[in-house]
Amino acid sequence: MSVALLAGLLSGPGSAADEGTKSVTLAYDCGLEDSTEAVTVTAEVSVDVPATGEVGQPVQPGSATVAVALSRPDLVGLLPAGVDGVVSTATLTVEVAQNGQSVEAQWADLGAPSSPVPSDGAVRMAHSGEVPSVTLGSAGDVVFTARELTVVLRAAAALDQESESAPVTLTCEPSEGQDGRLATVSVSAVSGGSGAEAPGTSGTEERGESGEKSARSIMVEAEDTAAEDADPCPVEPPTGEMDWSEAPQAPEGDPLKEGNFPGTFGCAYAIGLANVRKLNGAMIINDPAGTPALISVIASKHTAGRNANQKGGYYSRIDSLANLKLPDAESTFMAFGFQPVSAKVEFENGPITVSTGSIGRIPNRTNFATVYFKQSLRIHDVKINGTPLDVGSNCRTATPFKVVLNGGAGYTNVFFGGPLSGEVDIPPFSGCGTGGEDLDALFTASISGPGNLINMNQGTTCVPSQQNTSCPPTMPKMPGTQ
Repeated sequence: MSVALLAGLLSGPGSAADEGTKSVTLAYDCGLEDSTEAVTVTAEVSVDVPATGEVGQPVQPGSATVAVALSRPDLVGLLPAGVDGVVSTATLTVEVAQNGQSVEAQWADLGAPSSPVPSDGAVRMAHSGEVPSVTLGSAGDVVFTARELTVVLRAAAALDQESESAPVTLTCEPSEGQDGRLATVSVSAVSGGSGAEAPGTSGTEERGESGEKSARSIMVEAEDTAAEDADPCPVEPPTGEMDWSEAPQAPEGDPLKEGNFPGTFGCAYAIGLANVRKLNGAMIINDPAGTPALISVIASKHTAGRNANQKGGYYSRIDSLANLKLPDAESTFMAFGFQPVSAKVEFENGPITVSTGSIGRIPNRTNFATVYFKQSLRIHDVKINGTPLDVGSNCRTATPFKVVLNGGAGYTNVFFGGPLSGEVDIPPFSGCGTGGEDLDALFTASISGPGNLINMNQGTTCVPSQQNTSCPPTMPKMPGTQ
């Protein structure tokens, strides 16, 4: 499979490229959430890019390497005491520019093996991975330039099941005066001279009053190299539409550059507790002692962002799509403070959107993580003081309700997971009762209303195509037990 980030037909011929590929070492200023302190890292970025290309044909860079060096004092200040190894991922934003137009490609989730923490000197984390191809609609030089960098760090011991630590995210901008140009590719017309059309476009398409084409055709594509064998994730890829409206939005300013990608398929466990405020109790969600379900996820499916030097300031958001078919939860509550009531609850979840990102300039940058979906509840197998109560087969919330969970500092991306929490307003119930008996008011009075807390913990995501150390997915700890 492939995806495309379409942004601009770049018309007109260019000059011959004066370089093919080079490796650059850049200084970056990095910040942490909820901290005014900044750290400096160096990143050596290298990638093999063809020196020439043709209009309408993919230009495929080779595997990219982003080797990040961080001083030992800075690293040990970020991770738990006594850590002797660190695992990290890196995402590099790369500007792809031609003839005055540009788009941003995400070289996302480049992985690094566990890096030892030396007794002195710098810690070097060598991230590598496949990157998107680029298809051009016009002739001319194409320049690849390294821009923002995100590095997610975690103590190596956190990969086993006995130890867990929160990941730390560094959001980095190139230091002043850095030249991040990685390579220039000379793209020529296939035949018939410069300015040849990209496949699927006509000579009269999308022309403004000046007769020039509107921006439309740098195409960034990524091949999905997922392995055929998906045994570590025995779930279907998620379906449905994403809705990132509940994520923090960018301040007004220049338009955001958006990208759509095939994403990376994976799966994870998420378990937790849901409080029913009126009943003064909670039920276990996705009980690990039973048959817990896996979240099916396509990570990094959509991006939206803006550079720090643009009007409105820096904004970066990565959206992932997920599905989760939860098993029924079973619990016993004391209804009205004295009557024991047990019931099973079926959860009907809509498509889940996971949005992570950051806003603002370093060192005052704010990271965010928001998980959003709509949910309905159905109640069945009700017993009052051990006596069955027939509520029928359609005793449910009258309407779906919003579930918005926020990750805070402990949830940096969908790959590492982390704690999530929020409150929901449970709507009134309908369809409860049989034989002419209407029990809607009973369940509405005892359950419905605001202030119902949800606390979840998502484990590390298994990505079968990367054969990472998190496969098969492991069970996270129940919230409140750390």
